Amino acid sequence: MARFGRVLTTLGLATAMALTATPAQAAPSDQARAELRAIVENVNQATAKRYNARDDAGHVMDTAKIIQDSSGGYLAVYHHLSNGAFKVNLATSTDLLNWHWVRELAGSVTGPASQPTIVQASNGGFVLAWEQENPGGGNNHLAFRYYADKNALLAGSVARSFDAPRRLSSCAEGTPNIYSVTLSPDIDHSVIDIGAHYWWNCDRDRQQRGRLTNFNSWSTSAQPNVDNAMLHWGVGGNIGDRDQIFYQGFSFGLFEGQFVKGDFGSWRTFVYDYQTGNADQTTIRTDGGSTAFANPTITSLRAPNGQPAILVTLFVPSEGSAPGESGELIYYKTL
Repeated sequence: MARFGRVLTTLGLATAMALTATPAQAAPSDQARAELRAIVENVNQATAKRYNARDDAGHVMDTAKIIQDSSGGYLAVYHHLSNGAFKVNLATSTDLLNWHWVRELAGSVTGPASQPTIVQASNGGFVLAWEQENPGGGNNHLAFRYYADKNALLAGSVARSFDAPRRLSSCAEGTPNIYSVTLSPDIDHSVIDIGAHYWWNCDRDRQQRGRLTNFNSWSTSAQPNVDNAMLHWGVGGNIGDRDQIFYQGFSFGLFEGQFVKGDFGSWRTFVYDYQTGNADQTTIRTDGGSTAFANPTITSLRAPNGQPAILVTLFVPSEGSAPGESGELIYYKTL
């Protein structure tokens, strides 16, 4: 969600499938999408959940992205507001609900940093991305850092850095997610597939998908076909943050869409089908009945009891939140 995908199908294929898919001719991904949507929607039936998540240092864990730690436990990156500026933090957990703050990764030195995401590469290193601002504010752009291993990540020891020039907006680009990291064989010979938003006409967030090559070269393009899937539902404000997951052999995304520009209470979450180019608007049911949800992330991992699970995080704006539910929501469902 803004503050103030190389798409897996071509536009032609997505359009053709959308036009030809009928109840008698359902897309192969339809059942899997419906199952995933039910997991996302039913917070009140989740295996475990935490509203207004905070780390043990008292920081809010807004826009948290949580991944499995290959050496055990879990890692989270997230931001909090301190003295009027956002900072990116790192925390660890053994149960997905209680988090131990490790360190700040960006913000104090770099200038305001927010909306982080992280993925572990096949060599054990970590790629971190976030939305970076100048120390005095403004010039929002994508920032990338690479950590050689877990010890380096915990120590905040950066091995590679890259700040992407804005290509699609003269005003702002940000809210990254990482689709994939391909090493051939190392980070200096790599392709990182990135989703993000750009501030279209300096007026509304729209989707882009880019490629960071060899950690030193950036290219990207607008994704109007992805935007159209949310515009179809009447979204009139921003189409911003997103995350992606493979479920039952198909690729799906969670996207945020704002129905009314400037109205935080109008944020909703959509399940996007990369096979068909269509999106479903979700009806998320929390224990108290909150209605607004932004900054979705989704991760496939092993739950603390060892079972496979789907973990979702959502930011619940105070506008549209039920008592006690505003802030970052973390929940997972075992499969």
